[in-house]
Amino acid sequence: MITEFTTAKDLHKIDPVFGQASFDNHEQIVFCHDKDTGLKAIIGVHNTVLGPALGGTRMWKYENEWEALNDVLRLSRGMTYKSAISGLNLGGGKAVIIGDAKTDKTPELIQAFGRYIHSLSGKYITAEDVGTTTPDMDLIRDITPYVTGISESRGGSGNPSPVTAYGVYMGMKAAAKYKFGSDNLGGKRILIQGTGHVGETLVKHLTDEGAIITISDISQSRMEEVAKKYGATIYEGEDLYNADVDIYAPCALGATINDDTVYRIQAKVVAGAANNQLANEKIHGQILRERGIAYAPDFLINAGGIINVYGEIVNYGKEEALKRTENIYNTTLEIFDLADAKNLTTTQAAMAIAEKRIDDRKKENAK
Repeated sequence: MITEFTTAKDLHKIDPVFGQASFDNHEQIVFCHDKDTGLKAIIGVHNTVLGPALGGTRMWKYENEWEALNDVLRLSRGMTYKSAISGLNLGGGKAVIIGDAKTDKTPELIQAFGRYIHSLSGKYITAEDVGTTTPDMDLIRDITPYVTGISESRGGSGNPSPVTAYGVYMGMKAAAKYKFGSDNLGGKRILIQGTGHVGETLVKHLTDEGAIITISDISQSRMEEVAKKYGATIYEGEDLYNADVDIYAPCALGATINDDTVYRIQAKVVAGAANNQLANEKIHGQILRERGIAYAPDFLINAGGIINVYGEIVNYGKEEALKRTENIYNTTLEIFDLADAKNLTTTQAAMAIAEKRIDDRKKENAK
């Protein structure tokens, strides 16, 4: 039994939610707990001006609850900009489940989480993310209709990872066009950090084009599997960020570009699938710009997944999803041009476009 509580006065000093650096006018934060299944989860609804908040559910063994809260705040905020810049009538939301997906996840826990999603009456729609799968989404669909990325056999769009990877590939080609004068990636030395479903599919696209691929992952067995399958080289150096490559593609968790790494990066292009790659958007984005490194905003080029699952809501198929995802190439070039014209970082340029679309819709709704 808990016998000590933080007083209201002390809690106010801590300011654990509204005082978070990642709290950016979020509309709603929902803390979910189910004693019977051990579920501990947080749902973040950042903005619903353009439509319901759609974003995946991540299951991760966080070091502590503050880390989980910070992650869901950053991720849900990113989803707002991702949907807005992609022209989708969706808001931004995200969820995290605290726990090890390999040992703590059970069907009962996933369905308990589904009941919390259902309680929001469609304000938040979920999908898969790190640590969750298409079968998990099917389990949630048994509880609530507010889920996307369900199995194709059940009328869904299936695993969004291949479309996400295709969008990153398109964004990378555009960044190469901007930086090197050609979008041909044949012969380009590319380091991919993270070889999950998206990372592996990206390896395939790049290998097929003739790029020279080096991979890194926390799982040695996974690296060996992907290296053998595609003929990639496993990175064995001591400083990943100082690697002599043309393009660095972060495809694992976020914040790999931070105070410790931003000056060590030798690549001339950063373009990957991970969310929130910049630990500090303003500071690290500006440093990359000053160093002449072309950064393709993550929430733009990794939008293929949400474009894919959006098709379940508005009833377009895989062909249309791929067509819309391919347009990431053009949008990425537009962002680089706007950033140069306005002397902005690419993140600032992309956010300006997204925010204008949200503000315009807000004005329309106010009429």
